[in-house]
Amino acid sequence: MKTHDERIAEMIFASVYPLYLAKIEKKGRTKAELDEVVTWLTGFTGMQIQNLMEQKATFKTVFAQASINPNASLITGLICGYRVEEIENPLTQQVRYLDKLVDELAKGRKMDKILRS
Repeated sequence: MKTHDERIAEMIFASVYPLYLAKIEKKGRTKAELDEVVTWLTGFTGMQIQNLMEQKATFKTVFAQASINPNASLITGLICGYRVEEIENPLTQQVRYLDKLVDELAKGRKMDKILRS
């Protein structure tokens, strides 16, 4: 049986992205804001994000190619019942960082706060 970390690593980014988008759009946020958050965390441009989705890249591939923002460690709090800052597997932690940013976007947090500026 696959571990939680292995399941996350093998998830296809393109299958999760529309769920993120639906979650934030229900709360009046935009795709541009979602892409801004993804870009902030990973360093990818909008076109690179699109290419990763077209390639059906896994989270493992996405985060292996990403340049994680040095302020990502400032992302703290609970997501899916886990304290983000206490997750030991680096890939799982990075995916949960993204989940947390999307969550904050959906909750209407100001972009400068979300982007830890």
